[in-house]
Amino acid sequence: MSSGKSRESKNTDDKNDEKKYTTISIPTPLAEKIKKRIEGTGFHSLSSYVTYVLREVLSGTEEEEEAFSKEDEEKVKERLRALGYLD
Repeated sequence: MSSGKSRESKNTDDKNDEKKYTTISIPTPLAEKIKKRIEGTGFHSLSSYVTYVLREVLSGTEEEEEAFSKEDEEKVKERLRALGYLD
């Protein structure tokens, strides 16, 4: 008998990767402030609120990483066409 996971269990784990969690420590005073902030909201736990905030922060930075807006990209393409670099 092997001590590893069965193939079926491993496949199930792969499908549930988004449901895996890790622990992150934050200062207790910050945790207390967050608990007070989420009172009366749809957030039922400190963890759910922190997860939401981190997703928002990360999605905002991903949007900022785009070097050109679509409009800027079109202007560059038009200029390159005018210069004969694009057909």
